[in-house]
Amino acid sequence: MSVLEWKKDETVAIITMTTSENRLNPVFNNAMLRALDEIENDSTINAVIITSSDEKTWSQGIDLNWIMGRMQEKDLQAIKDFLYGLNDVFKRILLYPMPVIAGINGHCVAGGAIFACVCDFRFMRSDRGFFFFSEIDVNIPFLPGMIALVKRAVPYCLFNEMLLTGKRYGAAEMAEQRVVQTACEGEEALVKETLAFAKAFNKNRGTFREMKKRLHAEVLAVFDREDPPYFESLSIMVKD
Repeated sequence: MSVLEWKKDETVAIITMTTSENRLNPVFNNAMLRALDEIENDSTINAVIITSSDEKTWSQGIDLNWIMGRMQEKDLQAIKDFLYGLNDVFKRILLYPMPVIAGINGHCVAGGAIFACVCDFRFMRSDRGFFFFSEIDVNIPFLPGMIALVKRAVPYCLFNEMLLTGKRYGAAEMAEQRVVQTACEGEEALVKETLAFAKAFNKNRGTFREMKKRLHAEVLAVFDREDPPYFESLSIMVKD
């Protein structure tokens, strides 16, 4: 079973994540990169929406069961490859030559919330789902690249609270802080408003890519300079 699929709606590509928790793992990384390549190859597409087929979850974040399984098998290289691959997904979206919009229709948790923050814009259902970072409660500190990435999407004071408390927020609070564009009343409104926003785009791809490259230069530098030492040492979890 595929972990995602995509279709066109006029000038918009809609990527739908299709598993119950939409966990981030090597299969997800490869599928997302492949879909983004296919979409970019269609010159009639001007924007991308990422949403979920699950009724409750947009993404629950990194697949910790997969990581623990690799650790038990002492397949440390697979974990390193996954972490580099996840950054490749993030960098691909940060440099994507058209807007990437998260249509958040359920819980957006931990690495899933980070993944939403890598998108250029976010819309969220107000009647279902919470947006939060649970890393503080599972002893997994943010990597430098994750911090740099989320700071571009979440105001610092709010990010500080979210990061250090694990507090959950609904769409209305996220919209008030401009983390999401709009808190949408239900699935129908979310689809309608996200599609309308996406279809309004018709920007030159080269200019759009260069704008994003300059805008995100510091984040990209952190990915390339500061994350690799943590990957190579697998310093991703902390014990008392």
